[in-house]
Amino acid sequence: MTSSNTRSTEYDINPVFLDRWSPRAFTGEAISERDLLTILDAAHWAPSSYNSQPWRFIYARKDTAHWDKLFGLLHPFNQSWVKAASALVIVVSDSTMLPPGKEQRVPSRTHSFDAGAAWGYLALQATMMGWAAHGMAGFDVDRAFTELNVPEGYRVEAAIAIGRKGDKSLLSEKMAAREAPSPRLALSEVALEGGF
Repeated sequence: MTSSNTRSTEYDINPVFLDRWSPRAFTGEAISERDLLTILDAAHWAPSSYNSQPWRFIYARKDTAHWDKLFGLLHPFNQSWVKAASALVIVVSDSTMLPPGKEQRVPSRTHSFDAGAAWGYLALQATMMGWAAHGMAGFDVDRAFTELNVPEGYRVEAAIAIGRKGDKSLLSEKMAAREAPSPRLALSEVALEGGF
């Protein structure tokens, strides 16, 4: 059993998995390009079907030329707390791949699954570096596709805010009440031997 960050596991795992969570309170501290690219470098080492590496990361650091464009894609609720984040990343995945030995691209059934693995690596690397990452679905996907010049055949998957964890007093009372690492279902509810 491992315990960290007010959470406990049933088996011994690395505490980084418990230390990673998705806060909304950020300090507003600037992130260096080197730190952000280090986080994205770890993400792009995720596994993928046929090593297709379908993920693409469109990013902007706060107070840089592209911040307003990415920030403007977020729904107002997310803008209310992401304004104190240090970076935004939009994850996009290629829905086709070129398997070894093939001459033409084919549909990739796992592109979203693979992009999710990259998000997991991103979140863990951020945590290990003292940053926090919070994934979001609350943004205008159609506008993101157009305004970020996403090529046909790609899927806009998610937005991610990265920043240093701040005190929950920086949030509205309603959000502050939820600002804590979340629990998980019992392992027996999600790990099913032989079928449902």
